Amino acid sequence: MNKLYKSLILTIAILSLHSCGLYKKYEREQMWFVDSLYRRMEITGDTLSTASVSWNDMFTDPILQEWIQLGLDYNTDLNVARHRVQEAEAALLSARWALLPGATFTAQGGAPGNFSARADASWQADIFGSLRNSKRKAQAAVEQSKAYEQAVQTQLVATIANSYYTLITLDEKLAISKRTMQTWDENIRTLEALKRAGKTNEAAVLQAKANRLNVEASVLTLEKEILAMENSFCALVSIVPMPIERSSLTDLEFPEKLSVGVPAELLSRRPDVRQAEMALAQTFYNVNSAKAAFYPNVTLSGALGWTISGGTAIDPSSMITNFIGSLVQPVFGRGANKARLQAAQAQREAAAWQFRQSLLDAGVEVNNAVTQWQTAQKRVELDKRQILNLQASVWNTQLLMKHGNANYLEVLTAQKNLLQAELSEVSDRFDEIQAVINLYQALGGGY
Repeated sequence: MNKLYKSLILTIAILSLHSCGLYKKYEREQMWFVDSLYRRMEITGDTLSTASVSWNDMFTDPILQEWIQLGLDYNTDLNVARHRVQEAEAALLSARWALLPGATFTAQGGAPGNFSARADASWQADIFGSLRNSKRKAQAAVEQSKAYEQAVQTQLVATIANSYYTLITLDEKLAISKRTMQTWDENIRTLEALKRAGKTNEAAVLQAKANRLNVEASVLTLEKEILAMENSFCALVSIVPMPIERSSLTDLEFPEKLSVGVPAELLSRRPDVRQAEMALAQTFYNVNSAKAAFYPNVTLSGALGWTISGGTAIDPSSMITNFIGSLVQPVFGRGANKARLQAAQAQREAAAWQFRQSLLDAGVEVNNAVTQWQTAQKRVELDKRQILNLQASVWNTQLLMKHGNANYLEVLTAQKNLLQAELSEVSDRFDEIQAVINLYQALGGGY
């Protein structure tokens, strides 16, 4: 018996020397392109990213904050993601328990005074890392599920904010259109008076009425869009359709400067990047597990039993004890194990490419958001200057018409151009807001 145990121990020791690589933890590979993800941006090593700001410090509108918090509490997708985290944590707990010995206890009674009991215990000695790799894979799965939850939350915060500001933008466009419609009503009355005085013709009146009808159609379209957006917003925060309380465009405040930080921050902040990396880590441990399948399973087991007869105390001679050590080496499954290893290695390489691509996509989103923000800022400044010029043009044409030096059609044209400029400014202002939201999300904000 001693020779058997010595042989078992010697075999285990020899095989352990060949299985050292199975214990390696996942380590992130060096990616040379990380520092070059941002283009045309001045990057400093100590710059804090805008994503470091929490969502309630980023979006300071108190009404919007209430809506975001409501969405975080009751949004269906986010709550599903939270339960997925719990599921992954339960799987990790199960993998941890697998590393510990298992034990069972059975008892049986017969005739009065007769009783027998038996305790069995077994433990798989994880010499070759099969159970350990399963545990590490489960840990990576937990981190992946947490990253998914954060991705859903980040998307939710951005979507609620974007929808909220869309409603505010539509409100402003509606207000401008209604104000313009009133202006056209005044224009029509003025033109009809001028026609009666013989200073203009019916064509001018009809043109003004057509312009007024066009603005009225725009009002109806905007009202429809507002109602549809409110319904979508309600579904987003998991409430029944209802009017949405909101601020006005003039009350909004955003940072004048945005910082992208260093590109390497995307590795830790972007939830989709972390999700892709944890998927890669799981394939890494799958490869380790596939390699471990080539090695034997070592199991140690023992049992203790006793019998009580006739109500007497435990008779030492009735006790049963045994201890067994087993080593099971796969013999005929090498081909299948090799195929599984090749498949696991292919999955790891595919996951590595997906991880790299997720980081590249993140860089693209940051670059696009910064460009959108910078362009929108410049356009808003141009819009303001254009509106000032068009307001002056409307005033001058009205003044000239009163003195008979301008046709009223010139006034109508100037007013029409002013309307388009005011609507363009609102749209560009929304692009600026949207760019801030997109950049905040692209950097991995939303905490």
